[in-house]
Amino acid sequence: MKSNDEKQKLPYVERDISWMYFNQRILLEAANPEVPLLERLTFLGIYSNNLDEFFRVRVATLNRIIEYDDKNIRKEQEIASQTLKQIGKLHNRYYQQFEETFAKIMEELKQENIFVIKETEMTPKQQEFITSFYRSKLNGSTNPVLLNNSRPLDDQNDENIYLATRLIRKDTEGKIREKDYAVIELPTGDFGRFIQLPDVDGKTYLMFLDDVIRYCLPLIFVGMKYTDYEAYTFKFTKDAEMEIDSDLRTGVLQKISKGVKSRKKGEPIRFVYDQQMPKDLLKKLITRLNIDKNDTRVAGGRYHNFKDLMKFPDCNRKNLKYPVWPPIFKPELNGAESLLTLIRHKDRSLHYPFHSFDSFIRILREAAISKEVKSIKIALYRLAKDSKVVKALICAAKNGKKVTVVIELLARFDEASNIYWSKRMQDAGIHVIFGVEGLKIHSKLVHIASRHGDIACISTGNFHEGNARMYTDYTIMTAHRQIVKEVNEVFNFIEKPYTPVKFRELLVSPNDMRKRVIALINKEIKNKKQGKDAYILAKVNHITDRTLIEKLYEASTAGIQIDLLVRGNCSLVTGIPGVSENIHINGIIDRYLEHSRIFIFSNGGEEKYYIGSADWMPRNLDNRIEVLVPVYNKEIQADLKQIIYYDLQDTVKGHIVDGSGENLPWKDIYPTLSEKQVDETKISLFRSQEELYKEYKKNTE
Repeated sequence: MKSNDEKQKLPYVERDISWMYFNQRILLEAANPEVPLLERLTFLGIYSNNLDEFFRVRVATLNRIIEYDDKNIRKEQEIASQTLKQIGKLHNRYYQQFEETFAKIMEELKQENIFVIKETEMTPKQQEFITSFYRSKLNGSTNPVLLNNSRPLDDQNDENIYLATRLIRKDTEGKIREKDYAVIELPTGDFGRFIQLPDVDGKTYLMFLDDVIRYCLPLIFVGMKYTDYEAYTFKFTKDAEMEIDSDLRTGVLQKISKGVKSRKKGEPIRFVYDQQMPKDLLKKLITRLNIDKNDTRVAGGRYHNFKDLMKFPDCNRKNLKYPVWPPIFKPELNGAESLLTLIRHKDRSLHYPFHSFDSFIRILREAAISKEVKSIKIALYRLAKDSKVVKALICAAKNGKKVTVVIELLARFDEASNIYWSKRMQDAGIHVIFGVEGLKIHSKLVHIASRHGDIACISTGNFHEGNARMYTDYTIMTAHRQIVKEVNEVFNFIEKPYTPVKFRELLVSPNDMRKRVIALINKEIKNKKQGKDAYILAKVNHITDRTLIEKLYEASTAGIQIDLLVRGNCSLVTGIPGVSENIHINGIIDRYLEHSRIFIFSNGGEEKYYIGSADWMPRNLDNRIEVLVPVYNKEIQADLKQIIYYDLQDTVKGHIVDGSGENLPWKDIYPTLSEKQVDETKISLFRSQEELYKEYKKNTE
């Protein structure tokens, strides 16, 4: 048994550093020449969007910890300060990689006859087109804010991108007589970030909206008698003022949460600007934005806010995108028979986006109109903009069903959408529950009560049509009496959180999930010592919980093989003799975002399978309502194991996650690999998402 001091010395990567490592894996995919060219731009956009959210929430939290004046949290402040410095170093390094990757992709686009031109590179005809575009469409959407007064720019939206302009009036002798400064918010919401010009000789021409407005500055400031115009792109990221994440010990969490009120609302914490910006203009912006010494400043290139690259025009070049993989309809769920009846006969499953989400929608629609269905309960975390799920629930309510919806109003950055749909559902007569104070509801559950037998659906991901096209998630539909009963008890617990309840089948947090997961690992350790089969297979988004990591180290030390698939944060360090040499982690970045959570324990040869909503993080285990469900159906178990094995074999899109931050792709470790298996390594080139799609498609033929 290790002492507390020894446990503290066990290798651990701070959560926010591990996140930076994860986001770089996305950047590496953007730099991968084997990825279709326009998809590489999408990965750059994802990288940039992720980084914005990271600064809004995680870096904001670190800043609050550092700034809060309380000697009792000095230890946390030291860790936060060190983490912030390391984030700054990684950010600068990755930013250079980003700029180099972006420049390289721009050059490769030219080879495909796609040209992204600047305002100085236009032909006379293109100039006429842009001038006409300004007068007919853009005019009135550009509203400069002068910087000549001292009013702070604290009401600007950090979702947007801005031009800082320097306006000069010279006399006939060329001497500067007047100098003004202004900020222009780019109207990307109305026009997008990229303006497509007329094709010429089979060549496609695009311009950043930034450059369109640069060219149009004399039209914007017409009548002001300026002689010279300069414009430089900048962006900033604000403190999102979300509740501090629960990785901190409770006392610290309470102290810092109180300190949030003393921090200025929406204060910028990252400022990214064109390094060519003149010093006088830069000084004006820093003052007006209230940027201080703790905030991140990045002197970058000409363009920022690269999340817009996710909407880069496809230019009618399907050959530069991934080939289409149409979602597959499972034959047994695509016939004329009632899906509710089929589920009562046997457990069913769907693996998105390989399988169509429409099959799940069909279950809700059938429940909405079936005379045998009495009630529907569902937990919703994020909702699609035009949610078919909600429409089915409203239909059920109008048909006299008792519909209960648990909706999480604090789903980060989706609060407004969730509030909108909540009102729509309440107006339709749906009983809407806004969760439990202090506990974010992250579980993905459905309970359908019927005269012929109740059923339940348990998922690893949100019931969200958009996510189901982009995220790999797994849904199980079952009529198993005890599981269905306990799913209903979870809803009862949410409605009456102080009612004592004990779960036998489900693992529920914050009830007992942590304790039972540790018990499962302890059982593997015990079995190994007794000479029985012992191994752990798991697929999660994040692993940062110290207690679970220590338990996995203990299992590895006992000789248990632990194979993990971790997409995002991973605080665990592999390959350390005597600690983690039996732990192997693969991190996959591919066309779909890996999101499912699957757990398989050897259990002495009688394997135990679980899927659900929870990652191995303190917030999931202690501060959210999460659910893992056991899987008993042998066919579904085989499918889950196939998913795990395929992912572990992925050498094309997999990266070695070992705590070093090197993110080495497996295929780069074996430079001699070809499509044929290499005897020396016993590893072949294998892309799990592609092979899974082929396998599922074959099963429909």
